[in-house]
Amino acid sequence: MNSSQNQGRPNVLLITVDQMRFDCLSIAGHPVVETPNLDELARTGVRFSRAYSATPTCVPARAAIFTGQSQRAHGRVGYQDCVPWDYKRTLPGELANAGYHTQCIGKMHVYPARNLMGFHNVMLHDGYLHHNRNYHSIPMQEHYDQVDDYLQWLRERVPGADMIDLGLDCNASAVARPWHLAEMLHPTNWVVTQSIDFLRRRDPGKPFFLWMSFVRPHPPFDPPQAYLDLYEDADIPEPPVGDWAQTEDPDLAGYSPTTGRGLVPKRRLRKAVAAYYALITHIDHQIGRFLQSLNEYGELQNTVILFTSDHGELLGDHHLFRKSLPYEGSTHVPFIVNDPGNRLGLQRGMVSDEVVEMRDIMPSLLEAAGVPIPDTVEGESIWRLASAEEKEGQSVRSWRNHLHGEHAQGMQSNHWVTDGKEKYIWFSQTGEEQFFDLIDDPQELYNAIADEERQERIRYWRSVLIQELDGREEGYTDGQQLITGRKPSAILSHIKI
Repeated sequence: MNSSQNQGRPNVLLITVDQMRFDCLSIAGHPVVETPNLDELARTGVRFSRAYSATPTCVPARAAIFTGQSQRAHGRVGYQDCVPWDYKRTLPGELANAGYHTQCIGKMHVYPARNLMGFHNVMLHDGYLHHNRNYHSIPMQEHYDQVDDYLQWLRERVPGADMIDLGLDCNASAVARPWHLAEMLHPTNWVVTQSIDFLRRRDPGKPFFLWMSFVRPHPPFDPPQAYLDLYEDADIPEPPVGDWAQTEDPDLAGYSPTTGRGLVPKRRLRKAVAAYYALITHIDHQIGRFLQSLNEYGELQNTVILFTSDHGELLGDHHLFRKSLPYEGSTHVPFIVNDPGNRLGLQRGMVSDEVVEMRDIMPSLLEAAGVPIPDTVEGESIWRLASAEEKEGQSVRSWRNHLHGEHAQGMQSNHWVTDGKEKYIWFSQTGEEQFFDLIDDPQELYNAIADEERQERIRYWRSVLIQELDGREEGYTDGQQLITGRKPSAILSHIKI
């Protein structure tokens, strides 16, 4: 009998990827992407079809995962590096205090980079971060060469290797090329290699919490050639373009490899999309590799699994790229739970359409482990949404009826509210509004903000946003109306130094 059976508590496996769209799953109906192992997790577990990232970039999304809090509480409402992470109650900290052996392998994206955040150990690979790659304005001990474990490992095998060898920027969502070294040296493989080694070296007397945190499919789009070959001849669908999208590109922004908008040359864009899909399939196969090892160690049946992404990737939708904007490609993420040992009584194969978010991860995993949920947590445990005991057709008791999302980003700063069926968007610097019916128009092709028959619903959602923003320090509302032009800030004052 293995250690976690003896303890009577399940292991907890959190698998996150970076920048994966919600629709890039075969089981969700994608016509091209191959994800056999994730499909199996969904087929034998529960998939949440309306999962969102309320602040869809790496830093604020991960703050929600670590703390179980909304962006208003954890204080990160946009992307800003080098702001210390000083949260007293974290997911790994609570599990460690409850007797779990805790380990993160891969991306954390916290500050300082080697902040353990409650883990017993971190094997770190944050990917390329601009703020710690320069040689002129940061202390040596904070430089990428000093803090990144993958780079040290890689250079032991390939002397002189660096993350810029491919010539691709870490935000280049419109260009791609194949990985140039052996596949086993790819950062995706490294996460799994080190995770398997954790199974060997973990404390056998404790259940474990392992966070496998992949950097891909975030750019650079650099899949191994074998995976790129899978999509070379695929019939890749054209990105959706709404009637509200900009169709002109007078400054030729689409020619920039790191563009956030514009008309990218078609051949270049097709290659980038193919490489993005290839990275997802590569990750999927490596997840399968880890699950095989977990089974070999006799721990698969004793492990609760949650898979998600911190945010999406627009990938040319509406001639937009990257993330942070309020559209589905950016905010809507995959979210799958699986319980091979059936400890939680999940309704296997179920697809839940309730709105869940990053803040729900911490309370869900704590409840699965039998660990008390701190009062600081604002998210909700999702297990009752996935329970086989819920009667078919019965509405879930007191689940959230909407989600408020936002992102501070200069003139593109935005706020949005959705119930997964409708979405209202307000750009705080221009006052522009958008309204989408996500049931009849899931690709957000038609902005219904001016439709006479929609005005009652639009007024309702506007009032919901006013309530969400009431009392915010930026002064976005006086409680009666939205106020355009108030200065946004990526960091709220209660966490500033």
